[in-house]
Amino acid sequence: MWVHNYCLIHQIVRLERYLFSVVTKKLTPEQIMKLNIDPTSLPKHVSVIMDGNGRWAQERSLPRTDGHLQGEEALFECVEAAIELNIPWLTAYGFSTENWKRPKEEVRFLINFNKETIRKRRDQLHERNVRIQFIGRENWRIPRSLLKDMDQARDLTKNNTGLTFTVAFNYGGRAELVDAMRSMLMDKQDPAKITEKQISNYLYNPKMPDPDLVIRTSGEQRLSNFLLWQSAYSEFLFLKEMWPDFNKKSFHQAIREYQNRGRRFGDL
Repeated sequence: MWVHNYCLIHQIVRLERYLFSVVTKKLTPEQIMKLNIDPTSLPKHVSVIMDGNGRWAQERSLPRTDGHLQGEEALFECVEAAIELNIPWLTAYGFSTENWKRPKEEVRFLINFNKETIRKRRDQLHERNVRIQFIGRENWRIPRSLLKDMDQARDLTKNNTGLTFTVAFNYGGRAELVDAMRSMLMDKQDPAKITEKQISNYLYNPKMPDPDLVIRTSGEQRLSNFLLWQSAYSEFLFLKEMWPDFNKKSFHQAIREYQNRGRRFGDL
């Protein structure tokens, strides 16, 4: 049974890689309306906390690594859906500063997995006019080979004008704020003149808009140190489904839920 399930997952992965190789096209407003989504009130920035890969695999008596493999496919269904709906920004929580505490074998797998994913998906995303970016601490903990792949993906896609797809890697919201404060001190900013806008300008990517919608899977209801400053007025959607089960329909349902909410930003 385990061997059968293992082979089935890899067959699905190969099939979905082929499907993603077909050029994704933006939907027309009429096509979007057929999904019961209002094309005039789409979020500009959606961020996702991809939780539940390991538990998804364990529930199926599979190695945790298989959960990450299937989670990759879920992520790129999400990318495809964002492109189709013409959503300008999508940010995914790829690897947190706390993830280094996981077992060494899993950390090693995740590092290599992210490296392989960047290499595999880089050209496909470039063909779709996607701009790839990364936020997080790019320090000694990350292998040079992975840093090189990240730089190459950024450089290759920097002039693209479609979806901006950001991966938060070795990222922590508190670490980002600490790094921002350090940079401000080094620049000898006057404490009496510091504003929220000024702090935002010292974050990892000052040009990234605040997320309108934050989606987290697996039933957990917390941010886990993700985009703490930027999510002050975000809408949060906590889903019971595990991340590997998340797909384009899930993304569409999340957008519909977002559109049913009223955003007041502190006003009446």
